[in-house]
Amino acid sequence: MTDRHGRSEARSRDRWLFGWALGYAAVGASSLVVPLYAIELGANALFVGLIAATAAFAGAPGAVLWGRLAARAKRRRPFILVALAATAGALFLTAAVSSPAAVLVANALLWFVVAAAAPVLNLIVVEGVPSTEWDRRFGVLNHYQGYGWLGGLVVGAVWSAAAPRLFGLDALSVQRRFLVAAAVAAALGAVLVRVWYPERSTVSARRFARVSASIRRQSGLVGRSVRAVPYGPSRLYWALQSLDIDDLRARMTPELLRYLAAATLFFVGFSVFFGPLPAYLVGSGRTADEVFALFVLSSLGSAVSYVKVGAFAARHDPRRLQAGALATRGLAFPAVAVVGTQFAALAGLVALGATFLVIGVTWAVIAVTATGLVTRLAPDRIRGEALGAYTALSSLGGGVGSALGGLVADAAGYVAAFGLAGVVVGCAFVVVLLTGGRGVAAGEQSLAD
Repeated sequence: MTDRHGRSEARSRDRWLFGWALGYAAVGASSLVVPLYAIELGANALFVGLIAATAAFAGAPGAVLWGRLAARAKRRRPFILVALAATAGALFLTAAVSSPAAVLVANALLWFVVAAAAPVLNLIVVEGVPSTEWDRRFGVLNHYQGYGWLGGLVVGAVWSAAAPRLFGLDALSVQRRFLVAAAVAAALGAVLVRVWYPERSTVSARRFARVSASIRRQSGLVGRSVRAVPYGPSRLYWALQSLDIDDLRARMTPELLRYLAAATLFFVGFSVFFGPLPAYLVGSGRTADEVFALFVLSSLGSAVSYVKVGAFAARHDPRRLQAGALATRGLAFPAVAVVGTQFAALAGLVALGATFLVIGVTWAVIAVTATGLVTRLAPDRIRGEALGAYTALSSLGGGVGSALGGLVADAAGYVAAFGLAGVVVGCAFVVVLLTGGRGVAAGEQSLAD
């Protein structure tokens, strides 16, 4: 009876997260609608890549600023309410603009406010919870965010397929109305948080600041717990908070430096591919609902694989598993360009669907094994800082790669861009294989999953 009462109380305490999940569904859907919308307004591959790059970079200033304010504030709910209300406003603004440049600015604003809420959310979910339970609490947050994101993509796919047939709308009208609906969803999320979130925090500002410092020292917990969320703005925040570049560089081992270089390379390669990808799919004749369906398959492939991959990695060499996933991705990226240009419409869509599913599964392998590799390659005294360096470099690589992918696609075509992505990931594959993995025992890896 006590356990049942405790579970009921926990559900009641966390129900405000449904409001945040609703807002995150709007963000997840808009992450794909925005580049498609920009393409309808005339954006080329370079500009679509720049939209992705600014989204990757825009969140850091807001996250750092709000994280510091939240540590001093006596109330937490206003930060979440402002983030959801600002998300609704940014989506309304995006639907109202009529140029790609204005879309880029509105999208940067959107990611600024979404990322600003991330450190506050991570601190809220561990208020009054022992540090041994943090991983579970971050998992709860990731559950709401991850399924909210995926749900938004699914709704976007259904709307994009049904709206032109049911209402006779053109592509631009379909996207504008969806952005307005996403804004309404974010606003409704704010209402749910306003009603369900406890009025006052149970933790003092001083205790809140101590929890913040503890999370920075154990930054790997946050990194593992938000890996299902594509942009992961909270990871960048905690990474920036925990880094002391000069001191860290002096204390790193050669193998750790080598692996961090590999991680930077493969995140650049991933984003060289994903940055201009929406423009490529539209240009190769895919409809908006087909583009959504492909991204849903990729996200689904990752979501259903995390647990199984974690169990498998606990029994095998994670370095070799990651190398295999990188090799597969390095071949899959240019294969997307070949499929899109050489296959007939239906056969091409089926082949693309299978390829996107494989790409999603390989991300699960890489996400699960990467944190464990950094943890085991880093000396104990710099483990938290090394995890911070990994997450910061992954965000940096994502922003740089998105811009580079758009530039190459615009100048030399998508085959060249996706081929470059495969080459960069292939180089990372070689560096990972050259990184010593003897110290990463299978039993130790289970600590990182």
